[in-house]
Amino acid sequence: MTQFEPLYREQQFCNARITYKKAPIHLLERFTFKNINSAYARFREIAPDSECVILQTCNRVEIFLSSAETQDEQKILGIWSAVTGLPKVDLSDNVEISFGQEAILHLLRLASGLDSLVVGEDQILGQVRRSFEFSRCNGHSSSNLSLIFTKALKTGSKVRTTTRLNKGNVSIGSVAVGIAGNYFDDLKSRSILIIGSGEGASLVAKSLRQREVRFMITSRTLERAKSFADTAGGYPIAFESALSGLTGYDIVFVSTTAPYFLITYERISKAMSTRNKGMLVLDLSNPRTVEDQISTIKGIKLINMDQIAEIAENNLKFRKNEIISAEKIIDKEAKSFVDILKSKRVEQLIDSVFRSVDVLREAELDKAMSIFSAKLGEEDKRTIRELSRSIVSTVLSTPMNNLRKEARIGRVSEQDLIRIVESMFNYDT
Repeated sequence: MTQFEPLYREQQFCNARITYKKAPIHLLERFTFKNINSAYARFREIAPDSECVILQTCNRVEIFLSSAETQDEQKILGIWSAVTGLPKVDLSDNVEISFGQEAILHLLRLASGLDSLVVGEDQILGQVRRSFEFSRCNGHSSSNLSLIFTKALKTGSKVRTTTRLNKGNVSIGSVAVGIAGNYFDDLKSRSILIIGSGEGASLVAKSLRQREVRFMITSRTLERAKSFADTAGGYPIAFESALSGLTGYDIVFVSTTAPYFLITYERISKAMSTRNKGMLVLDLSNPRTVEDQISTIKGIKLINMDQIAEIAENNLKFRKNEIISAEKIIDKEAKSFVDILKSKRVEQLIDSVFRSVDVLREAELDKAMSIFSAKLGEEDKRTIRELSRSIVSTVLSTPMNNLRKEARIGRVSEQDLIRIVESMFNYDT
């Protein structure tokens, strides 16, 4: 007897990620892959049929994997450690790993902007698309990840076109940059300084980058400023040089945790004495590190954290209502995608059954033909061969349609359906 073909095994989707939720933004750079091609090569060694997409932004490093073999968390962490040179324990403490439907749902939420530091931001959709295209064009992903990323990109676009999730600035940084944009007509022509390298500074930097605006960044050490610039953008400058050169800036964003006033009346007064145009100072620090008294200096416009937070809160209230609508769309699209996967698995199962039975049909037909071939003409042989195919198709049609129906209804688990069909059509047992 011919051995029954192995049936389709469910593809295992996996996502491993480290994001701003687990690590400060200025430390995320440690977890990135400097040699992206080497990282792809190593992760695809997990299994012979592995597919991989790597997403790296200033807020996250994510790996999406698909293979017929169950993914091993320790193997993923081991490869990540080997490629980056980080101790495995550092990765274990920070990396989140999701499987199956949970990984699928995460990607849909990610592409829709619900997992972003700034909920609803548009930039992430393009970043997901470019990462997928790089993987596909370089042969690192095929049909399985193409299926899920295509669904994720369509879902992300649908959320943005059917809701107003991406309308109105909601992060402290984007609101602050929005205020600066209203104060000055053209930010690209302005000299801008960010003081600080924490979360607030990162949000300001991100918003400026989205507008393609050049800016300087300073922190208490030049090394810290350089590290920030590597991940969040900007041009690093020494701390004392920045403070002594305030007269050269049109806009100054301050986001530090100093226990004293960093930007004092005396410092700004001195800077403005040699400046013949206005300056906008935005204090995002909590507690404040800009002395309120500077607002009395001619040409100075001071915006404090309370004013910025009020605008952000009003915009966030609006977006929260849109988040509910976005969640409904994502849940519906996720269910639709799971149904597609079920259909794909069942059709592959059915195709395997037909191919296996067809092997038996050919074998039995050849036996019969060897006995009666001398009595049959070529036309008779063709007719009998077509008849045998028709009989197989007719006999299998009803049970296979019932199999599709059961998979759709879900009364029996997919694993049980596969086991039942395997036992029914394994003619060697």
